[in-house]
Amino acid sequence: MFTKKEINLKKIDIKRVNLKQIDLFMKILGEEYKKFKTPIVTEISEFGKLDANDTDINTNNFNKNTNNADKIPFKVLISTLLSLRTKDETTAKASYNLFNIADTPQKILSLPTKKLEKIIYPVGFYKTKARRIKDICDILIKKYNNKVPDDIDELLKLKGVGRKTANLVVSLGYGKPGLCIDTHCHRIPNRWGWITTKTPFETEMTLRNILPQKYWKEFNDYLVAFGQNVCRPVGPRCYECRLEKWCRYSKKTVK
Repeated sequence: MFTKKEINLKKIDIKRVNLKQIDLFMKILGEEYKKFKTPIVTEISEFGKLDANDTDINTNNFNKNTNNADKIPFKVLISTLLSLRTKDETTAKASYNLFNIADTPQKILSLPTKKLEKIIYPVGFYKTKARRIKDICDILIKKYNNKVPDDIDELLKLKGVGRKTANLVVSLGYGKPGLCIDTHCHRIPNRWGWITTKTPFETEMTLRNILPQKYWKEFNDYLVAFGQNVCRPVGPRCYECRLEKWCRYSKKTVK
């Protein structure tokens, strides 16, 4: 459920964008996406468990394990928390190290905090994250019968879980509609001219109104990879961008 404020935000300025352009952009982004590394949380959601091989993040470094299916939402939740302000390579190592030792709320909660800190180091703010992860595990056990909620509103009740994390858990963990908006997903549609929003929250509310639901799951993956490699926050590679001729960004770069 959305609050009255959230519903009103869905009506903020929507630039000229039509379904044909959205379809075209998503087709091109999907083709470009194949050139880049898949985000680590997506890998975990698709393949369940990291293999011992570490830094090359691709499907060869995961074991697809159907017995792991019921643990995927929990792993998506925890790996997303670990990934905040942390590079994917570091998140991959920390996730493997942790899930190889403890991959349920009970197992993580049984770890001494200092040991958990050591396991997930050097993710950013590892001490804070260790405490927060244990707090969340405690709540999952006591309030949710060891299960990760599949509802955004319930997920947002967990301390440290914001809309980005909640949407990823819902979409990647449970296969339900969720539109995850991070810094890339906020910046790039504004550059294209699809929207004029000031915050990721406004962007999510607006895109929920104009982006067909069939694209929600891929939207974050595509734009994160695209934003890291082409439409970068500083020094975007406009001269390599296949979407350049439709983009309304006022500071395009040339080679």
